[in-house]
Amino acid sequence: MSPIPHTLTIAGSDPSGGAGLQGDLKTLSALGTYATNVITAVIAQNTRGVAAVHPVPAAVIGEQLENLLDDVRIDAVKIGMVADRAVAETLAETLERRRPRWIVLDPVMVAKSGDVLVDAPGIAAVRDILVPLADVITPNLPEAAVLLEAEAPRSPDAMEAMLPGLQALKAPYVLLKGGHLSGESCPDLLATPEGSQWLPAPRIATDNLHGTGCALSSAIAAHLAHLPPDATGPAIVEAIGEAKRWLHAALDASHRLAVGHGRGPVHHFHALW
Repeated sequence: MSPIPHTLTIAGSDPSGGAGLQGDLKTLSALGTYATNVITAVIAQNTRGVAAVHPVPAAVIGEQLENLLDDVRIDAVKIGMVADRAVAETLAETLERRRPRWIVLDPVMVAKSGDVLVDAPGIAAVRDILVPLADVITPNLPEAAVLLEAEAPRSPDAMEAMLPGLQALKAPYVLLKGGHLSGESCPDLLATPEGSQWLPAPRIATDNLHGTGCALSSAIAAHLAHLPPDATGPAIVEAIGEAKRWLHAALDASHRLAVGHGRGPVHHFHALW
């Protein structure tokens, strides 16, 4: 039998358990990996919004990461919230030197509630330092607009027009998420070294959208961690598609939860209970 994959989330906390570090750990575990974590920020947050963000110093983040990698094999990393340039530089230096097989970056900048989580220098650091480090990036439309200093796309055609700019940031795989578009579908646009393709899905009528971006990016990391070392493009695309299908099922089952009074979480463990 192949060993159970080990995954790592590098992210901020969410006390309500739906997003960030806690949501990632649930996703990575639900998808059959042993999940570990490095915390980048302590966030006072619930389903209704973000009250405060308390970044963890870069040196402390570096200590967490180095100490973990000294002991535990890591097959795939998901990077979420990065508050400033010092943290981005610390992560990049360590992960370039001790690189796992897969790195997935969710460029978390704006919460679903609209709260801005990262300042301008932090945004630039994500774009210039972490995006080129990643194998896969998963921006939503507002995040893509921030990365490119452009207007957020409002149509599939505008998403296609934005894709070359995102590819120029040097991540081999770009999943541009179209959930912010209006309409009955949620079309995501995937760019690969071989070309681009649409990954369509019907829109689920639910307000339980808290942590969807975290769940998708960590699901991609989990599916990539299960791939053999010699996996090539088609297997990578299939892993991303499987992650999207898992998220769709987690959203579809989210009505079974009743967490908080704002935007509830997806049901990470929908396949189990």
